[in-house]
Amino acid sequence: MPQLDLGVLVSGRGSNLQAILDAVAEGRLEARVRLVISNQEGAPALERAARAGVPTQVVSHRAFPDRESFDAALVAALREAGVSWVVLAGFMRLLTPTFLAAFPDRVVNIHPALSPAFPGVDAQQQALDHGVKLTGCTVHLVDAGTDTGPILAQAVAPVLDGDDRDTLAARLITLEHTLLVKTLGWISEGRLRLRPATRPGARVKARLLGVTPVLGIAGIAGIAGIAGSEGLAEGEASASGAPEEEPGAEGDAREWEQVP
Repeated sequence: MPQLDLGVLVSGRGSNLQAILDAVAEGRLEARVRLVISNQEGAPALERAARAGVPTQVVSHRAFPDRESFDAALVAALREAGVSWVVLAGFMRLLTPTFLAAFPDRVVNIHPALSPAFPGVDAQQQALDHGVKLTGCTVHLVDAGTDTGPILAQAVAPVLDGDDRDTLAARLITLEHTLLVKTLGWISEGRLRLRPATRPGARVKARLLGVTPVLGIAGIAGIAGIAGSEGLAEGEASASGAPEEEPGAEGDAREWEQVP
């Protein structure tokens, strides 16, 4: 199984970073975290990385005249560290084409909503404001938009009566940790395929071969008593039994290109 050489960009607490570090340390993820970069001095995520023996850097966006030069500095640091895939784990900056061109189709983000719903900041409050009954989280490849890149995997959770932003965020964070680690594992297994846009205005599509990249669905039937771990356990079971390859409505498998 190939090892992913990861660079992780963070701005805050770094709980998703911790999920990655734990999975690597416990042998659940074939990856090495080569570098953690924060744009915020003193971000708690940097302490998490240091405790795990992972190199860290602070690259402040305030030290650069524009987004492009900031991104160029990030690229230089990641390349020097030998990074091949980049994970945005609570990184509160939009990336420019300068960055995305350096890691084409190899930048992954976790967003606390079922994309394309509720992009941008405070997705949990957006879900509450709209009165949705289900929400979740999405792992996707990053493009030049805000949480608009090709979807890789999603996990589903209920919005319960009496939820506020904090209780909903707490329910989602466990899903985020599990979904992000599982998706990175599927990428390390060489399952990721992309289908280029076939017409103007069409989107690139992503696909993970041999798995059902949706967690939590089975637990939704008992919505009043669902817990994050219960829903995940049932979702994981269904994922492991998926057929190896079924092009079906997505088109001939030869149309899908493996990401190097």
